[in-house]
Amino acid sequence: MGENLEILAERLPQFADGIWVTAQLTVLGGVLAFVIAVILGLGARTENILVRGAARTVIEFFRGTSLVVQLFWLFYVLPLLGYRLDALLCGVLALGLNYGAYASEVVRGAINSVPQGQWEAARALSLSPVRRMRKIIWPQAWSIMIPSMANLFIMLLKGTAVAYIILMHDLTWESNQLRQATGDTFFSFGFGMIVYFLIALVIVLIANLLERIAKRRLGQLPAVTKRTRASVDLAGSHTAGTGGRG
Repeated sequence: MGENLEILAERLPQFADGIWVTAQLTVLGGVLAFVIAVILGLGARTENILVRGAARTVIEFFRGTSLVVQLFWLFYVLPLLGYRLDALLCGVLALGLNYGAYASEVVRGAINSVPQGQWEAARALSLSPVRRMRKIIWPQAWSIMIPSMANLFIMLLKGTAVAYIILMHDLTWESNQLRQATGDTFFSFGFGMIVYFLIALVIVLIANLLERIAKRRLGQLPAVTKRTRASVDLAGSHTAGTGGRG
């Protein structure tokens, strides 16, 4: 065990590079996935049959094909057609398109979950469709979709583990290098699992914060102020002081 820790200490700079690659793939792929999800999610519920049909076709294509195949196609097949992309760009595109297709259903479902009364109120205000979506519908749909989006982003994080097939030295690749150096599979990939878990935990904490902010803006959570906190403390003290009387 002590020897394994020494080897790990020596390889920490390489591990840091692998974590950085995984973080780039997760963040950039997640941003692209969200943008694609919004575009496809809105397109899939539009009344224009051509736009709706195109959106559904793209969604089903990228949901119905393997992420590994998409990575292979972008990195190994495109150069045969005269287009060579950087490995990081290939990874971000594949992750964004694949998980964006799944996330588009989250966007569409969240928008459809907004109560019909809100849509009718927005129409009664004579708002344009864009302002209606931006001012009234989207803020409510956003608070609904955050938990599901967080789950998809965690899945995207785990999906970055296949980036080694396009020669990227990500966290999984570095874990395998550590295994070769130590000869201890349990230790090497156990350490990699812990790092993946910590990154996923950060995503969950950020998602929880965003959800609380979104709900507070909608008035679904009370704003915690010093006056509110003082009132709660005072009520608690009063209850404690009278709790033994009967």
